[in-house]
Amino acid sequence: MSVLLVEHDMGFVMNLADRIVVLDFGTKIAEGTPATIKTNPEVIKAYLGVAA
Repeated sequence: MSVLLVEHDMGFVMNLADRIVVLDFGTKIAEGTPATIKTNPEVIKAYLGVAA
């Protein structure tokens, strides 16, 4: 079964989904398992920010 979930609570998404597609302003920046997504530099930059 496929479900489209638009959510910004990354912890919730990581615990719920087997596969994740991450969009940043409508552009796909990553796709994969939660383990792959949470270590992806583009996802970290877009959703968690980077140290100044």
